[in-house]
Amino acid sequence: MPLRTFAPSLLRLMKTALVHDWLNQIGGAEDVLETLVELYPSAPVYTSLYWRDKMPEDWQQWDIRTSFINRLPFAQKRQQIYFPLYPFAFERFDFRDYDLVISNKSGFDHGIITGPETLHICYCLTPTRYVWRYSQYAEQENLGWLTRKALPPFLTFLRQWDRLAADRVDHFVAISQEVRRRIAKVYRRDSTIIYPPVDTSRFEPSNQVEDYYLMVGRLVPYRRIDLLIEAFNALDRPLVIAGNGRDRARLEAMAGPNITFLGYVPNADLPDLIARCRAFMFPGEEDFGIAPLQAMAAGRPVIAYAAGGALDTVIHGETGFLFAEQSATAIIAAVETFDPEAVDAAYLRRHAERFDTAVFKQKLTAFVAQKWEESQAKL
Repeated sequence: MPLRTFAPSLLRLMKTALVHDWLNQIGGAEDVLETLVELYPSAPVYTSLYWRDKMPEDWQQWDIRTSFINRLPFAQKRQQIYFPLYPFAFERFDFRDYDLVISNKSGFDHGIITGPETLHICYCLTPTRYVWRYSQYAEQENLGWLTRKALPPFLTFLRQWDRLAADRVDHFVAISQEVRRRIAKVYRRDSTIIYPPVDTSRFEPSNQVEDYYLMVGRLVPYRRIDLLIEAFNALDRPLVIAGNGRDRARLEAMAGPNITFLGYVPNADLPDLIARCRAFMFPGEEDFGIAPLQAMAAGRPVIAYAAGGALDTVIHGETGFLFAEQSATAIIAAVETFDPEAVDAAYLRRHAERFDTAVFKQKLTAFVAQKWEESQAKL
């Protein structure tokens, strides 16, 4: 009988490991990891470092295996100071006994060394940003003076290692068209797109839509919330900004009385806040961007900068509006041109469900089964 018939049961029996760059903060990468653990509950998670107190309580039940970096001073709080050591940390893990390894990568964890019979699939959030897009990363993460001075001399070595390490991966999976393009350019590898998991069940359309536009996210410079504020100052329309970050004081100083800063909003309160806005604003460039899909799951359209992951999730004129230039002028024109009420909330919801967690699990499981079958046929 063909191996394909047995693929689901075989996958459950395969000895599997998961690899993650570091566990000291919660973000989109950790959402992916949590879903991978749901798919492979018996798989240990290998990572460079683990800040137990910052992780969800139920994660403490996971089998988490850390590198020597976890024992170094300040590693949990300032992981950037040890960037030159990450290649060595991931190379020291032993994966000889595993049938399948899935690396959830935005840093260096794709550089693990596996045996010739082990299938290594890399779920690539992006090629290592602080190696290939250092200036953007330094601004985004507000790197300290010492790190900014110490890291650049190592970048040539890190780029060489990162590029060669990509050859150790059997198959790359990209999270968006933009990331697929970067993988091809930087690593010279093809990849298959499987969009990250979005929990659409948390959101639903509201019967009441109020007169405010909404932005949700960390208040950091690369998200270009400054352009959003400049635009809404000129528009004199209500804008609500939810989230905290180091840029908050500067942004609040820019904002007129029509702009409200809510600070941190608990996860339980976000669905209602999103479902009642006129439209969700997304002025930055993200590798993917889960927030716009959460808005669509809540029946609200998205006005987004036409770059990065927004090109995969926002359909211009159908689920929102894409503006081509990252400027206040373009945002003003988009808000004045686009009518949020012309979009059907049920249609938005159906579109968002194409990116649901269940879809991610189905597609990744099928991809792993196919690649496992192909690898076994070569033996």
